[in-house]
Amino acid sequence: MDDASDATPPSSGPREETGTEEAGDSAAGSVAAGIFTSRVFGLLRERAVAYFFGVGAHADVLQFAFRSPNLLQNLLGEGTISAAFIPIYSRMVEEGRHEEAGRFAGAIFGLLLAVAGGFALLGVVFADAIVTVLAPGFGDAAQATSGEPPLNRFDLAVRAVRIIFPMAGVLVLSAWALGVLNSHRQFFVPYVAPVLWNGAIIATLVGAGYALAGTPWAPSTLSGGTLTRLLLITCVGALGGGLLQFGIQLPFVLRHLREFEFSLSTRVEGVQEAINAFGPVVAGRGVAQLSAYLDLFLASLLTVGALSALRYAQLLYMLPVSLFGMSVAASELPELSRLTEERVAAFSARLRRSLRQIAFLTVPTVVGYLAFGVLLVGALFRTGQFQAGSTWLVTIVLGGYSLGILATTMSRLLQNAFYAIGDTKTPAWIAGLRVTVSTVVAVPTMFWLDAIPVEAVVGALPGEPLFLGALGLSGGAAVGAWVEVGALRRALRGPMPDARVPWAAVGRMGGVALPALVPAAGVWKLLPAWHVLFVAPLVVGTYAAVYLGAAALLGFDEIEVWTRRFLTSDAEE
Repeated sequence: MDDASDATPPSSGPREETGTEEAGDSAAGSVAAGIFTSRVFGLLRERAVAYFFGVGAHADVLQFAFRSPNLLQNLLGEGTISAAFIPIYSRMVEEGRHEEAGRFAGAIFGLLLAVAGGFALLGVVFADAIVTVLAPGFGDAAQATSGEPPLNRFDLAVRAVRIIFPMAGVLVLSAWALGVLNSHRQFFVPYVAPVLWNGAIIATLVGAGYALAGTPWAPSTLSGGTLTRLLLITCVGALGGGLLQFGIQLPFVLRHLREFEFSLSTRVEGVQEAINAFGPVVAGRGVAQLSAYLDLFLASLLTVGALSALRYAQLLYMLPVSLFGMSVAASELPELSRLTEERVAAFSARLRRSLRQIAFLTVPTVVGYLAFGVLLVGALFRTGQFQAGSTWLVTIVLGGYSLGILATTMSRLLQNAFYAIGDTKTPAWIAGLRVTVSTVVAVPTMFWLDAIPVEAVVGALPGEPLFLGALGLSGGAAVGAWVEVGALRRALRGPMPDARVPWAAVGRMGGVALPALVPAAGVWKLLPAWHVLFVAPLVVGTYAAVYLGAAALLGFDEIEVWTRRFLTSDAEE
């Protein structure tokens, strides 16, 4: 087994590693706290979207518009910055070469500004072609709301895309700011900055809803034409929110970049090295983006509501990935980039320790999603136009995604391990393998399931019928995630033979999470027929308390480390 030795973490190695680990814990706490805050606002944003648009034609268009420029954000955003910019910039800062670091940061900013601006312009000009290629199913008219004329999803999507592409260009610059701040070990601000983006969208929805309907509290009174106007106004609010997200980071960036020198030159020291690293990383991110675009393409071929159901489920799916996986992976990368060759063995032990930390909170999340997903989805989204049928469809799709959450969180850290040792090619081709497997599994499954209504699984439901096709896409993603984590681990055996995945620890955590369901289910059964907003916190809170309490009694060290991460995050800032 891979985890033969993970039960007792190695204690040998340089003593100064303890201080480094504590710094990493503090940094991970800052990242996790920032991500948690922004994710909470992200969920509030999606609750507002669900309130006004539910699961249907307008929701499909809005979700498509927000995801259509993801190529720009993913290829030039945080993932690429982490692999190509942070290692080089961190090294310059560590060596005290602040003038060279300022010139390097200025050149990368200039190049990103030029490329992102060009892509944004192309998105505006070729919006029609983008929708044609990515959402061919939008060519069919879809019923907007009961009694309304059919909605032309294609034309509305084109108009929305022309607003959203410039927003994506601004968010690329925000990722550059994140890279600078992370390199200076300042994590909370860049990861909490998206709160402003989410807040701008929420404010726009509520304000525009009031302006269009006379009240923001009666979405059912909004006609199809009014919902169309509300959707386009929301896109404008998202553009403004992107500017706020970038702008809030600038004062902190400028504090560190006193030697900043703007340029478009590729001859500045470090730029060619970054460009050389960009290639394989962009290939890897491009493969991941291909997967996202395949989801859009395939979901558009399914019945109305499939695309928006995927999006709502993905929000809960990505919460543990970001909060537990990205928080550890992002905080480790600058430290790993500073490691010398002699300390690689210490890093292997640290990697195993970090994987256990990720699993400690991810495993109970997966179990909880599968058992109490309908409560969580109902508490977060069941409001306004989002009713029982939508709740069950999103819950079922989330179940498919949940099967791959642990693999996805572990993959984030394993990918950064490759980036830290200068290997950006291996994660790229393995990402391609993941997409291939996911697609092969998803395509036949989704068309088969798209003929099965949700009612066939959960019983009679009010409203327009919804179908299970989106479950095929989420299930395929889970299968691909497990193939990816297995391939990453095998590839890492060469440079880091001791970097094992802690499967035994994962089993122990699952052994604690499963019995914790019993008292939580008992609470659910005994509670009266209260609103789900009251039931969900009590049931999920009971489950979490029993899991954490049992883990503490059994001596799981991960509780102490996660506690230290969160308690020290404020002090670190």
